[in-house]
Amino acid sequence: MSGQTPSTTRKWLALAVIAAAQFMVIMDTSIIGVALPKMQAELGFSPENLSWVFNAYVVAFGGLLLLGGRLSDLLGARRVFGAGWLVLLVGSVIAGAAGNVGSELAGRAVQGGGAALIAPSALTLLMMLFGSTPQELTKALAIYGAAAPAGGTAGVFLGGVITEYLSWPWVFYINIPIAILALVAIPALMPSAPRRSGSIDLLGAGAVTAGLAAAVYGIVRAPEVGWGSAQTLVVLAVAAALLAGFVVLQSRRREPLVRLGILRAPNLAAANVAQLLLGAAWVPMWFFLNLYLQQVLGYSAFPSGAALLPMTTLIMVGMVVLAPRAMQRFGAKPMIVTGLVVLGIGLAIMSLIRPTGNFWVDVLPASLVAAGGMSLAFIPSLGTAISAARPEEGGLASGLVNVSYQIGSAVGLAAMTALATAFGADELDNLPDLTDGYAAAFLGAAVIAFAGAGITAVTMRTTTPQPIPETV
Repeated sequence: MSGQTPSTTRKWLALAVIAAAQFMVIMDTSIIGVALPKMQAELGFSPENLSWVFNAYVVAFGGLLLLGGRLSDLLGARRVFGAGWLVLLVGSVIAGAAGNVGSELAGRAVQGGGAALIAPSALTLLMMLFGSTPQELTKALAIYGAAAPAGGTAGVFLGGVITEYLSWPWVFYINIPIAILALVAIPALMPSAPRRSGSIDLLGAGAVTAGLAAAVYGIVRAPEVGWGSAQTLVVLAVAAALLAGFVVLQSRRREPLVRLGILRAPNLAAANVAQLLLGAAWVPMWFFLNLYLQQVLGYSAFPSGAALLPMTTLIMVGMVVLAPRAMQRFGAKPMIVTGLVVLGIGLAIMSLIRPTGNFWVDVLPASLVAAGGMSLAFIPSLGTAISAARPEEGGLASGLVNVSYQIGSAVGLAAMTALATAFGADELDNLPDLTDGYAAAFLGAAVIAFAGAGITAVTMRTTTPQPIPETV
């Protein structure tokens, strides 16, 4: 544009790289879906181990995000952002070249570690670039937020194309050229921040990561071994002990990974709970909607991806166009509560799916209602969680909100998978039972969304309608 100065142009180009990071981090969770059967056949995964191709990434991502946020605050967001892309590149090479189960899961965990460095530093860079102008910040957050559903849907399409026309390792190798381009662009576009002195709580990072991994493992395994079995109870007890130990460590360290006092910042805890429950409702919906399209309606990978396009388009338009304007008019709390209620209504409608259903009746209306709710709630809860913290703790706040969403996603998916299995989702040859299982997951996710709306209504303070508080 002719009216833009070079620095303004550079700022928006930097946002494009930041949005690309969000796109990639989310795409790496969805691109593997279509490739899983071939990976299982070639690498020798058992059925129960196969889910760890997804979980190894999400647990490493969620567990190490707080460490990523702390490193971003201490070392500077630009350095950590670049390091994250480098780690993601290395993990992608390992995962693509894997010849056995162990090396595949190791590669996925390294990828998750890279994402844990990228995500909080990306949000900190976004705040550095746009934080002084609230109107620009709301627009930038909307573009950043819209990159997530775009990455999810692109992953479904690209996974199908790559698996069919190339081979499954390329679902990982596709990250390599994008990471190289990002590494070239970072020095030219991103603002630098000086290093700050401080210690890094590696013991705390290990405790929270191991605790989260144990919790997800226990929930994922419970439907198979039994919720009351010794294995499930022991694993969940270990998870609780590790997470409690993490909290104790943080309360006693002079320079903790998470300054627990940050949770007293107005609305920060409430916004993080909203993000956690948003992830716990949304990701199971997306996961089981994919399965319903393919296993009940009989769609192949490409039509299944196309069926998600109307929903994704509405989310992107809603986040970029509708949410910023509504934020200015109504404020964050009404937006989050309304969005979670609308999401819950969409999920409740989706639970009415039929074994003899079709896309136009059983999928499209409900998915559009749910997408409308997601687009209303996501940006206000994200913006509130980030801007509630002190400017020097922007990386920590970014890490916390990403942890909330990712852990909500992982635990919500594990819990809804257990619920779906209990109602027949493991009966692949019996479409009525299979549909009942998926319907139960949608209804369970609706309950989570409604609970999120209620909790937000009670715990979040009402603020003056305004885009995002100004950051100095």
